[in-house]
Amino acid sequence: MTNITVPKIPDGDIVDFDDIQKKRQEKDLSELQSLIEAHFEQRKKEEEELIALVNRIEKRRTERAEQQRIRAEKEKERQTRLAEERERKEQEDLRKKQDDDAKKKKVLTTMGPKADNKKGGKKQTEREKKKKILADRRKPLNIDHLNEDRLKEKANELWTWLMGLESEKYDLTDKLKRQKYDINLLLARVHDHQSAKGRGNKMGGRLR
Repeated sequence: MTNITVPKIPDGDIVDFDDIQKKRQEKDLSELQSLIEAHFEQRKKEEEELIALVNRIEKRRTERAEQQRIRAEKEKERQTRLAEERERKEQEDLRKKQDDDAKKKKVLTTMGPKADNKKGGKKQTEREKKKKILADRRKPLNIDHLNEDRLKEKANELWTWLMGLESEKYDLTDKLKRQKYDINLLLARVHDHQSAKGRGNKMGGRLR
């Protein structure tokens, strides 16, 4: 066995074991307090970081909710505007249809039953031609696969096409009015010419 050397106590000195024990306890206590303070300091730092993180998350959540609210309001306004435009167009189409029906009724009333019977077959043929032309022009819409942007472009194309038809209809209507006026004017001249010729023949007969 290894010999253990007992510490040699200097002669004449008195060792105060209580003081040694007290100093050791004070040292241990100081170290423990330092550890506790470091621990609480770290906890405080972590709590501050956690609070900052929670605040950032809450701020982001609030901003996202506000953005969603703004988008919802814009979408609602867009849907309302589309509904108003659709209703306005339907009312305009209905008004035009009523005006056309009234004009057709007035023309038929002016022409009378006799003209209707005489030109019934011709009108039927013209009506069939119109139906065929409309059937050729009126093509089915294939829009189920289109997204919102393509639907807008398609609506603009249809609107432009409709405006072109309205312009063409106006030109044809004006042309028809001028033709009717010219025909009536020629008929009046023929009638006046025939009347004048008849009066001249009668006067010549009396002279002879």
